[in-house]
Amino acid sequence: MTATPADRSERSARAARTGHIAPIEAPTVFLVLATYGGWLAITWAYRYWPLALVAPVTAVLLTLHSSLQHEIIHGHPTRNARANRLMGIVPLSLWLPFMVYRNEHLAHHLDARITDPLDDPESFYWTPADWARRSSFNRAMLRIQQTLAGRVLIGSFWRIGMFLHKHLRSVIRNEGELRAIWLEHLLWCVPVVAWVTLVCGIPLWMYVLAMVIPGNGILLIRSFAEHRARPAARERTAIVEGSRILGPLFLFNNLHALHHEAPMIPWYRYNARYRLTRDRLIAENGALVYRTYFDLARRFLFRPHDVIEHPDGRVPAQAAGGPHARAALDQAGNS
Repeated sequence: MTATPADRSERSARAARTGHIAPIEAPTVFLVLATYGGWLAITWAYRYWPLALVAPVTAVLLTLHSSLQHEIIHGHPTRNARANRLMGIVPLSLWLPFMVYRNEHLAHHLDARITDPLDDPESFYWTPADWARRSSFNRAMLRIQQTLAGRVLIGSFWRIGMFLHKHLRSVIRNEGELRAIWLEHLLWCVPVVAWVTLVCGIPLWMYVLAMVIPGNGILLIRSFAEHRARPAARERTAIVEGSRILGPLFLFNNLHALHHEAPMIPWYRYNARYRLTRDRLIAENGALVYRTYFDLARRFLFRPHDVIEHPDGRVPAQAAGGPHARAALDQAGNS
């Protein structure tokens, strides 16, 4: 019997409610192939097309690749963790090892600790003690990055530089077996660098400055106001609605409160799930909602989004549990 449109709609809605993962998520697999294929094609085109065209297209593809890595970290697009890892580990942006990203992002999904300057690896807040130890130059740079313009224009250079500086010291001490992670990462960098420089003829410095840095800058638009320090854990995660351009590029992670509630939902089901749960999500997150990223820019392009020092010093100690935290931990154990 042929399924009617109503049947298909009901199945889609039911899948959106349950977050059921298919054995192989064809839309995501297709997007992985299209992203790598597009990156190969546009970098190859550097020999024939102007940099003014190649660079922004490559930067957008690098942003999409990072969004896909995020999707893969959460158990997509197959039930085979090794296959998923292979699809995400190729370091097109060069600077961030996939396994470091995976480990830190899953730690970020312990919802009870979100925004904590020490426990949340993706927090932009500082403890008062750590802030007091910063130099005047560091404080000035960090204050500038509290505005959207500063985060995008300066933050990409700053964040990558600070990340590499931190990890150099950690690798020397071999904290958390980082030597093995970085060795594998550098081995994966070899074919990427060889393709870019030897096959496509792009100078490595140009690839980094004109493509990698801008691509990371686009990602920083998404993370700029995703979280805000508030007493209740559910009120710390924002939502950006109506994003027709950046939403798809971020694989709809702009609906961030939904992502933290149900991180196992695949990207192509976010909008259906959000329509079903919008009122409740907004009520639970204290109406921390922006209409679009243009609305975000209007409010914070040159004004700080929030204070730098965590308003409570740190997130108050509490049970690091809850269904969303447990889901992230279960996922980490299975991937």
